[in-house]
Amino acid sequence: MQSFTKEEGIIVLDNVIKAVQDNKQYLSDIDGMIADGDHGVNMNKGFTLCREEMDKNPCDLAQGLTVLSRVLMMKIGGSMGPLYGKFFKGISTALSDGGAIDAEIWGQALTAAKESIQSISQAKVGDKTLVDVLYPAVDAYNSALNSGKNFAGALADMKKTAEQGRDATENMVAKIGRSSRLGERSKGVIDAGAASCALILSTMADSITELISP
Repeated sequence: MQSFTKEEGIIVLDNVIKAVQDNKQYLSDIDGMIADGDHGVNMNKGFTLCREEMDKNPCDLAQGLTVLSRVLMMKIGGSMGPLYGKFFKGISTALSDGGAIDAEIWGQALTAAKESIQSISQAKVGDKTLVDVLYPAVDAYNSALNSGKNFAGALADMKKTAEQGRDATENMVAKIGRSSRLGERSKGVIDAGAASCALILSTMADSITELISP
């Protein structure tokens, strides 16, 4: 069976934190083209604070995601803190019970993350937000499983769809957030939230694939 333990899974969060830190400037640069330009800075702050707390108190994947969720909701301003806080809380809650994480359990965790975002955001696909990445990517993962693909195959579909969703925001008009004030002028730039969401999901996909590879 393709699965991994929560203890082994902490590498997934380790890699996500590093990916956000490494892309701090890129995320702020694209955000600065149509918004405040602080997305990368804020994300880096939250994920680095989580890194520092986990270094003091080693934990498994579910526990680490709970730490990240709390830090983002309490220490990061704007819309991204609450949104990503709910996102990671949804995953951590779904993973907190039980043992090994297999394809079905990961699908439940992704669905919980999606539903958590839906509970606080009215954004829809096409509004030029992280939703343009998250919703199609989660749906692609679950559709892949339902069609008979294995864990790795479903993760590959999730990653591909996340990256396509990110790229699609370049030609969208922003309908939510500060960039929506620009109207048509918000076209031509990838949404920063979509970029960070694709980065997170893609890093998760790559990390889990490596964990479950024989």
